[in-house]
Amino acid sequence: MALYSEKVMDHFINPRNVGSIENADAIGEAGNAKCGDIMKMYLKIDDNGIIEDVKFETFGCASAIASSSMATEMIKGKPVSEAAQLTNKAVTEALDGLPAHKIHCSVLAEEAIKKALDNYYQNEKGEKNE
Repeated sequence: MALYSEKVMDHFINPRNVGSIENADAIGEAGNAKCGDIMKMYLKIDDNGIIEDVKFETFGCASAIASSSMATEMIKGKPVSEAAQLTNKAVTEALDGLPAHKIHCSVLAEEAIKKALDNYYQNEKGEKNE
């Protein structure tokens, strides 16, 4: 059996939603000091609370990049309330699994999105992030 599923490899080789969003409504960052992976998520949220765009910047391994890519695909076009329910387990399942020692990568994706949503709620009536 291969170490990584076809979906992991696809999202690693062809990541979706890479980059940053200028004037993002929310930014969240998560990192793991043990492995060195860092994820930054940018959200553009419309007046109805729908995530109309999401981008990520990830410094990390194939699992980290694939988890970031899949997580963005899973929340794009969804209400913030639904995005807040995203779990690392759902990301891992959507990728058809990750090796046990790489599960922390999906945890980082969940944490980065939750931090971005926290940032959104804190700044909802304030200025946009730059």
